[in-house]
Amino acid sequence: QVQLVESGGGLVQPGGSLRLSCAASGFTFSRYAMNWYRQAPGKERELVAAVRSAGGLKNYADSVKGRFTISRDNAKNTVSLQMNSLKPEDTAMYYCNALSPYGDQAYWGQGTQVTVSS
Repeated sequence: QVQLVESGGGLVQPGGSLRLSCAASGFTFSRYAMNWYRQAPGKERELVAAVRSAGGLKNYADSVKGRFTISRDNAKNTVSLQMNSLKPEDTAMYYCNALSPYGDQAYWGQGTQVTVSS
């Protein structure tokens, strides 16, 4: 049974930091690209950060470059998103996503809420 379980969301003031984590099980984690998406109310889900299976190649949305860092630990089957200098516009539900090597299979977590507000 595939599971992606996110944690680490919460309420933080502008300029603050949060670290999201995603624990994966039920599939060969090391072979999958891992991604973080977010969806704000009334908006489409957007890709925030991505890391390839070996962990070397990472991509970020322009809106979070320089502030967010994605990392993965293939030994622990986890992927994290360190979010610094948070802004109110970062408020959204954040989802962990796993994508198979050929893109034919995708798994999603339930999401964790991030709210940036004073």
